[in-house]
Amino acid sequence: MPAARDFYEVLGVERGASDEDLKKAYRKLALKFHPDRNPDDPSAAGRFKEATEAYQVLSDPDKRRIYDQYGPEGLRGAGLGGAGMDPRDIFEQIFGQAGLSDLFQGMFGGGRAGPRQGSHLRVGLRVALKEAFTGTERTLELRRHEPCDECGGSGARKGTSPERCGTCAGRGRVQRSQGFFMMQTACPACRGAGQIIKDPCKRCRGAGVREQKVELRVHIPAGIASGSQLRLGGEGEPGSAGGPRGDLFVVVEVEDHPLFEREGDDLLCEVPISFTQAALGARIDVPTLQGAAELEIPAGTQGGEVFRLRGQGMPSVYGRGKGHLLIRVAVEVPKKLSARQKELLAEFGSHDSEGATPRRSSFLDKVRKVFE
Repeated sequence: MPAARDFYEVLGVERGASDEDLKKAYRKLALKFHPDRNPDDPSAAGRFKEATEAYQVLSDPDKRRIYDQYGPEGLRGAGLGGAGMDPRDIFEQIFGQAGLSDLFQGMFGGGRAGPRQGSHLRVGLRVALKEAFTGTERTLELRRHEPCDECGGSGARKGTSPERCGTCAGRGRVQRSQGFFMMQTACPACRGAGQIIKDPCKRCRGAGVREQKVELRVHIPAGIASGSQLRLGGEGEPGSAGGPRGDLFVVVEVEDHPLFEREGDDLLCEVPISFTQAALGARIDVPTLQGAAELEIPAGTQGGEVFRLRGQGMPSVYGRGKGHLLIRVAVEVPKKLSARQKELLAEFGSHDSEGATPRRSSFLDKVRKVFE
């Protein structure tokens, strides 16, 4: 029998797939591409037929063994169990009324829509690094829909109420026959609501909700990082038919700091020191997010060395202590020298020894070996 694609590929399963895996894969494809579910898509019928043929072969142990060994050519003349049948009839034979129920449920739902949760909302919030360090409270301003205070959310003019739809008797759906099937569609009169507002509220124009500005307090926990989301349950859009509100997600962005770079819960700060401080050692004040701290610079410190101040970094948002403050020193060479400074440095250089600059001495040794 001709086949455009490998049957395993058609069903989206591995060659060692079990019978249950095959059935699940076929059921998913059949419900998706069933012609009655896709009346305006001619290609769906082809995909439905292709999936049915693939399942017929792979679900039959003998046909599957032949197919695995010889491919589609080996099945020529073997025939399919449902040859000449409508693939829709084969689908019904395999899954029975349960399959048809799932098909109709996917096409038309289960009647009038019940309570539905409102949509979620998402807003951004920028905070300073110091606020992320200590934690803070912020007030958010946003616009969202609130029940209309004129009609109480009913959508009908004050003193009136929505009426049950006479077309669908309040069910929200109507039935119509199409060939063999009895199909359900949303009621065209009430658009599936099951009720009609004949005298709409003038303030909300029958919507039952109005967009309003609201203010919400949000707690920013200490240690929060950029990209973190805070969820405020029930602070999103209102639901329908008595359903709950959606949620509000606050996406936090921590602003850059002029002194500190953040690496997880650690903070990095580059501090310039003088040539004499690096050579002789010194005690210097360095900044932290809690004020100044004293750091000892040992004699002979090299530029780029990093010193760690434990517990001076960001707090863990999970309450697992604090990170560290990493101080990277940059040895600053003076650009302008007085005559006396030049004289002193020249004298210093005349007493230079190899042991005083081990990295430079090692480098010169390597250079000499290269050119020997």
